[in-house]
Amino acid sequence: MPAMRATWDIFCNVIDNYGDIGIAWRLARGLAREHGLDVRLWVDDLRAFQRIWPAIAVDLDRQVCEGVAVCAWRTPFVAIEPGQVVIEAFGCALPESCLTAMSERTPPPVWINLEYLSAEAWVAGHHRLPSPHPRLPLTKYFFFPGYTPDTGGLLAEAGLADARAAFLETALPAFWRQFDLDMPATGELRVSLFAYENPALPALLDAWAADARPVTCLVPEGRVIPQLADWLGVPDLKVGDVAQRGALRLQIVPFLDQDTYDHLLWACHLNFVRGEDSCVRAQWAARPLVWQAYPQHEHAHWNKLDALLALYTADLDGVAARAVSGLWRCWNGIADAADMAPCWAGWRAGQSAIERHADGWRHRLGQAGRLADKLVEFAENKLK
Repeated sequence: MPAMRATWDIFCNVIDNYGDIGIAWRLARGLAREHGLDVRLWVDDLRAFQRIWPAIAVDLDRQVCEGVAVCAWRTPFVAIEPGQVVIEAFGCALPESCLTAMSERTPPPVWINLEYLSAEAWVAGHHRLPSPHPRLPLTKYFFFPGYTPDTGGLLAEAGLADARAAFLETALPAFWRQFDLDMPATGELRVSLFAYENPALPALLDAWAADARPVTCLVPEGRVIPQLADWLGVPDLKVGDVAQRGALRLQIVPFLDQDTYDHLLWACHLNFVRGEDSCVRAQWAARPLVWQAYPQHEHAHWNKLDALLALYTADLDGVAARAVSGLWRCWNGIADAADMAPCWAGWRAGQSAIERHADGWRHRLGQAGRLADKLVEFAENKLK
């Protein structure tokens, strides 16, 4: 696809986690690097941004990083000439002054509301639908990422599979050494755990501690650490701490930047992930995963979980499909936490089949297309 020479503005409002800025940053990097676009990324919380990308300076109004102009989104908003394409990430409300400037531009910018990812069936029918502004001569288009070709596709950079293969071939021992670990021993299961607070966590830890084979769990510092400390009966845990109980070795690692987190997903045998960004990266990692959906009012997230489960397990044999579904549903509170031990035993029994499926699943993901490519194609057609 030829590069579209256009200017793009991406607006991101960081709510209470890192998924929104994580997705916006991956997208901005991809548009600049792979499509040669001039991209401005407007972010209202540079400190949260810095957590996933340490090169970001939190006190600058404008900085260039990875070919992207990163701009502080402050109130009142500075007067700007909007780009030819304006992306409103996840329904963040654009500043009124920006909307006015957009309405005064001829032709007006292509205005896109980038929605959250879902595997639910209704997504394809809502993808690319227009929504005229009630007062201004502007039309917003809803762009839905998804798992099928009739959606906006998935966020993935070109060359991701090659980068993963090269890492696994040449860099794995050095990666483990940075955490003072050798390569996994025969029979050892390496797990990453990136989670929100979860009532099912103690039961999962109990199951790992009682496992017949060693389980090493690496936990990036974050919201789940106090729960781990409670389970261990210690006052607190900090980066570098290691604890052993039964078969389980727990190790607290630093909060990782995006690229290093990818390496952790590639290196581990099983990844517990949360939200949207880490869920997609875990799928591209071609490793088994357990997803914790972002909790929503009246358990609305359970529909999203079951929709992805149905898609993800469709090609698994019955035993392995039930094992994956059982563990995911127990982890998300659909099943009782008391069922965690049998759910974990079921996952262990189906592990080989689940691992083969995870490797094949990443090839199926490619059929949906890449989000950045589809956004560029859509915007290019609207700008003609």
